[in-house]
Amino acid sequence: MSNAIFTLDAEIRTDIGKGASRRLRHAEKVPAVLYGADKEAVSLTLDHNKVIQAQEFEAFYSHVLTLNIGGEKVEALIKDMQRHPYKPKVLHMDFLRVDASHAITTHVPLHFINEDTCKGVKMQGGHAEHHLNDVEVSCLPADLPEFIEVDLADVEKDQTIHMSDLKLPSGVTLVELAKGADHDQAVVTIKGAKGGSDDAADEAAE
Repeated sequence: MSNAIFTLDAEIRTDIGKGASRRLRHAEKVPAVLYGADKEAVSLTLDHNKVIQAQEFEAFYSHVLTLNIGGEKVEALIKDMQRHPYKPKVLHMDFLRVDASHAITTHVPLHFINEDTCKGVKMQGGHAEHHLNDVEVSCLPADLPEFIEVDLADVEKDQTIHMSDLKLPSGVTLVELAKGADHDQAVVTIKGAKGGSDDAADEAAE
C-alpha cells in the first residue's frame, strides 16, 4: 500500500463557523481540527477527493497519518469523522496529534482468518458468531498495528475466543483487559446450528 494514502495535505483556516464550513464543503473541501499533545487546537481544511480516496482503505483509520500543513509535517490519528447521512461526503474530521514518546489509545480492526476451514465450522456444522469487529489498544505510535489477526483454524463448536486469547504484537496491550479480568470480553464464538442433530439427540436423551 502506498504511503501516499497516509499523507494528507492540509491548510490552516481562519474562517470558522457553520457558514464557513458549508462554503468549504461546497468547494469540495473538508473542514477539520487538529488537537492534542498539549498544543492549541488548529482549524484545517483538506481536499475532499483525497480524503474520499484514502478512507476506502481500512488501515486509514488505525494508521498514524502525516498531515502536511504548509510544509510542516505533523503525525496524527483520526479520532472522529462525520459523514453525510446518505451522500458519499465527509463533513468534518478530528485529528489527534501523536507524540512518538507517548502511548496512544485507538481502535484497531480484527481480521478473522481460516473461518472457512475452522474445525467447528467445516467438521462440526457450526458457524462463527462475531461479537467484536475491533478492539481498543494502547501502545507507542511506532508499535501500532494496522489490524490484529484472530485465527479460527482450530476452534471447535461451542468454543469462544476471548480478548485474553488474542495474540498481540510486542508493545501492544488491550485497554479493556487493563481494567480487570471481568472485562475479558468475548470476541467470537463457534455456535452450533439451531435445530441440528446434536440438539435433537440431547432432547431425546432428556
